[in-house]
Amino acid sequence: MSHLQADKAKLLKLIKRRAFKLGDFTLASGAKSTYYIDGRLLTLSSDGVHTLARVILGMMEGEHIDAVGGMAIGADPIVGAVLALADATGGQELKGFICRKERKNHGTGRLVEGNLAPGDRALLVEDVVTTGGSTLRAIDAIEELGAVVVRIIAMVDRLSGAAEAFAGRNYRFTPVFTVRDLGVQVP
Repeated sequence: MSHLQADKAKLLKLIKRRAFKLGDFTLASGAKSTYYIDGRLLTLSSDGVHTLARVILGMMEGEHIDAVGGMAIGADPIVGAVLALADATGGQELKGFICRKERKNHGTGRLVEGNLAPGDRALLVEDVVTTGGSTLRAIDAIEELGAVVVRIIAMVDRLSGAAEAFAGRNYRFTPVFTVRDLGVQVP
């Protein structure tokens, strides 16, 4: 078993144990669901975020990526872990950025905070994607700055339209897992 496969196996166990919940939930989109994946329970734990960062770095191996970022607040710990681990494990230099949901009324008033620059090749990371709407808004802000989104990696895809939305705009999307990997039956 490769390091990436071993890390993915460990990550799946952690998601099932810590972040996957059954019950009645209302999602950010307003849709109702019988399950919820609370990615922050995983990404705000040392072993969870470390394992996820190892998986993401393994998945992007060999790609030319300048910057890693995503939507606040879900991507914040993931971005930090990927940046720290990239440097610690091989001196890979990456820039980080975070996209706000809305522009601030003070300071610089930016939608994208951090080190993203025109021409940068960006990887977007997410904990859980449903329809992909917030990620597409982040992409719009990133592209407005002149950066290029080369890939999107999500820890879990709920299989509720995100992959199709990204494909419809020609973005490369790779989920680490889908809800099927968690045992959820989807049509």
